[in-house]
Amino acid sequence: METPRHRFQMELLIRGLYSWAADQGDVFVSGNQFVYFNVNQLRGQDFRGPDVFVVRGVSQRERKSWVVWNEGKGPDVVIEFISDSTAENDKGAKKTIYQDQLRVPDYFWMDLFNPEDRCGFTLSGRRYVPIPRDAEGCLPVPSLGLRLCLWSGEYLGITATWLRWAGAQGLLLLPEEAERQRADEEQRRANEAQRRADEEQQRANGEQRRAEAAEQEIMRLRAEIDRLRSA
Repeated sequence: METPRHRFQMELLIRGLYSWAADQGDVFVSGNQFVYFNVNQLRGQDFRGPDVFVVRGVSQRERKSWVVWNEGKGPDVVIEFISDSTAENDKGAKKTIYQDQLRVPDYFWMDLFNPEDRCGFTLSGRRYVPIPRDAEGCLPVPSLGLRLCLWSGEYLGITATWLRWAGAQGLLLLPEEAERQRADEEQRRANEAQRRADEEQQRANGEQRRAEAAEQEIMRLRAEIDRLRSA
């Protein structure tokens, strides 16, 4: 059975790609959804339900399942989250199916409770070859031009090390993170505008005080001149 962390991790990756996919315009992102890859499918054999999968070059319309012979292609990226009971299958039989039958360009797995147990593979010819981690410990995703990176933080009440998408400028933000960032930036601009207004007011007040002091000095000098004339 899926753990809450398993469900939340799937959601984190799917939702984390929404904005990027919207900008691309031809990317379908889903997870825990049947992918059928043989028109003469055998029950329990010729379909899979990847935890997360991404397909490029297709419309973003809703689908009940992914049917390869109807869509004209299979996923470009598949991510599976392994556990003690599924690790052997994810690293063996599933990997072979994604390599030999579905021909998924990029395949990844990760143990959510042992994040160091994570690997990525990309098709080279007809075989998967390992994807080396980059200097930041992230796994490049060649077919998307993105990376899969570890992020430690809280998501939906669980503090853990999660897998997240990243681009050249850093993590791809969730919708609520992007909104919070926009709100913070608007607040920063408002604070900066208020600071400039306060400084301008202070300058105006200083000029007003200097003008009043000059007026008082003129009045004092005139009074002194009048006194000397009448002496």
